[in-house]
Amino acid sequence: MSSLPQHLDLHLIRILYLLLVEKNVSRVALKLNQPQPSISASLRKLRELTGDPLLVRGARGMVPTQHGESLLKPAKRILDETENLFVKKTPFVPQEEARTFNIAAPDYLDSQFLPNVVAALRRGSPLSRVVIHNLGPGIDYIRLLSDGELDLVIANWDEPPQHLHLSKLFEDPIICAMHAGSPYAKRTDSDAMSMQDYLSLPHVAPSQMLPGYGGVIDAFLERHGLRRNVVVESAYFGLIPYMLTQTELVLTTGRQFLRSYEKTLPLKTFTVPVKFPPMRFYQLWHERVHQAPEHKWLRDQVGAVAKALVQK
Repeated sequence: MSSLPQHLDLHLIRILYLLLVEKNVSRVALKLNQPQPSISASLRKLRELTGDPLLVRGARGMVPTQHGESLLKPAKRILDETENLFVKKTPFVPQEEARTFNIAAPDYLDSQFLPNVVAALRRGSPLSRVVIHNLGPGIDYIRLLSDGELDLVIANWDEPPQHLHLSKLFEDPIICAMHAGSPYAKRTDSDAMSMQDYLSLPHVAPSQMLPGYGGVIDAFLERHGLRRNVVVESAYFGLIPYMLTQTELVLTTGRQFLRSYEKTLPLKTFTVPVKFPPMRFYQLWHERVHQAPEHKWLRDQVGAVAKALVQK
């Protein structure tokens, strides 16, 4: 058998397939709207490449050789796969398709945000699976997005990574809170906390959540030459409001996060005497999924939940 050329003409494979199916040079020429001598020349080239006659005379016309028969399925597969390379993306039909959506988020979001996201995804795509991942100091979320192990990362950054796609979900003004029964809370009005009080009171803060990310509160204070008195750090942000009820600790966070806890816990909120910018929450994703219809649907669902949350 002759060695194959470095670049095998796809059109030649199409002619091979049609010859093996039609078993007639004239019909293949008609299908491809080419002169019969051109198809005959292609058959000669194919015979030379394969070292086999491919088509031989039978009792009722041309018939494929045994080797020719063996090439029929591979030729069809190559043509089908090549066609799929350039076919337009099929739309994502969420009600009918089963996908797995991997979302990473910290637990300092509004307590209703992720439950509402899960509910929206379950309603919209009931056959799909949703996996919520934690964000911690050992999580390389940039690599996980690039490798396809995560679809979305939801969190807040002063400066989100430049090479990732992002959309802003909502802004959350910063306030602070403490146990309503503590001596300081009893004697101080909600809008009367002084700068000196704020910096000297005992604070609880979240542990480092992301690599190289120390938190927007302390980063802002440091840029302005200020430092608060952090005496407790916790990796479990969702438990911090309960810590406030048994201590004189102060928590600085977004109003959205504290909203639901205020309804059930004896907390008092204060206007922070520092002009913090609001916490800005984003969803981030990688270029590899930017055009994928199912991923666009996912981002739209998350965005709609965030919009509804802010409007409450």
